[in-house]
Amino acid sequence: MLNIATPEWLKPLIARVPDLIASDLSRHEVPDESTREAAVLVLFGPRDNFGELVIIERASHLKAHPGQPAFPGGRVEEGDSSLAQTALREAREEIGLDPKSVEVLGELPQLWIPPSNFKVTPVLAWWHTPHELKDIDTNEVQCVHRISLNDLINPANRIRVRHINGSFGPGFTVESMLIWGFTGGLISRLMDIAGWATPWDESKIVELPAPAPNTEVTS
Repeated sequence: MLNIATPEWLKPLIARVPDLIASDLSRHEVPDESTREAAVLVLFGPRDNFGELVIIERASHLKAHPGQPAFPGGRVEEGDSSLAQTALREAREEIGLDPKSVEVLGELPQLWIPPSNFKVTPVLAWWHTPHELKDIDTNEVQCVHRISLNDLINPANRIRVRHINGSFGPGFTVESMLIWGFTGGLISRLMDIAGWATPWDESKIVELPAPAPNTEVTS
């Protein structure tokens, strides 16, 4: 599974992929009855001696998760040959990512997003040949960020987010964004699994604002 071009810092995470189960990555059990399937691209790229992670901000007019930071991705469509192909297709459509610039490293366990009732498969990938992301579908995405992993690891940027239902989850404050919910939780779990995380002050709590009417939010 390991490729000679894959950086050393990423290899501990890749090595764990075959043994991961859903409970390693999420507190939610995946229900059998959900039929809505999607895939997202967890895209790591090079930056200096470490790396970066590609995160989008969803368009603010969308009904599902408007304006929220997320991984590129979307619903499985007829004709997709695999969940990895779904994630790559969606990333090409949303942010103009060239699939040839990416090496798929593996599919993580399928997870569940309760508000939208989607079963989501995160696809781990290495962006071996980064390029400018300028062909953005503004109907879906309002901004794309290439976030330094050092900024995500920095304890000063880590918080706990209190949801309006009273539950807590990990979050990050980077590049004027609050990364929380499914995306923040998955990033936090992957950092722990890879051994990148450092101790941080878990007493730092941010209250999540109430959502606008008729919108879905990630819990």
